Amino acid sequence: MKMTTLALVAALAACSHAKPKPATTPTAKQDKPAPAADKKLLDQVTTDQPVSPTLAVAGDIVAMCAIKAAQQTANPTFDYDKDELTKEDRDVLDQLATCLTAGALKGKGVALIGRADPRGTEEYNLGLGSRRAATVSSYLERLGVGQPQLAVTTRGSLDASGTDESTWAKDRRVDVQLKQD
Repeated sequence: MKMTTLALVAALAACSHAKPKPATTPTAKQDKPAPAADKKLLDQVTTDQPVSPTLAVAGDIVAMCAIKAAQQTANPTFDYDKDELTKEDRDVLDQLATCLTAGALKGKGVALIGRADPRGTEEYNLGLGSRRAATVSSYLERLGVGQPQLAVTTRGSLDASGTDESTWAKDRRVDVQLKQD
């Protein structure tokens, strides 16, 4: 009797794990491949775009705010050991501030992520990245963007990938991304 009970319990336990999943029928939307235009928009939304000498703005923000990049086409970079904004940076931040105060992103928050090249100590680079992000934050605040909308952080050189002056320059920037609520 004891063996029969054990066998019955084991059989029931094995059956409980083998529940079939309900069949789902794909919708027409799932079957249809994305048009090329949608793919292009998706690429734009998921990548940061250099928009000025020292700013890289998330593609979704660029699209939603219709931000016009500065004339300079080089990657965004701060000068070595510097945290000052250029005129091109201010032009882009003016557009971003308008979007955050009266445009498509009114009331939304952004993360300002300061970055540095790998030279210097980790502590120094974290501080430098923080100063760069704070510079952007201060400018946006002067344009009426409220403090709760701005999250200032630093990655310092933690994600830096440069190995010489031309590639280190690409590591010296502030990334602007939508805050994840």
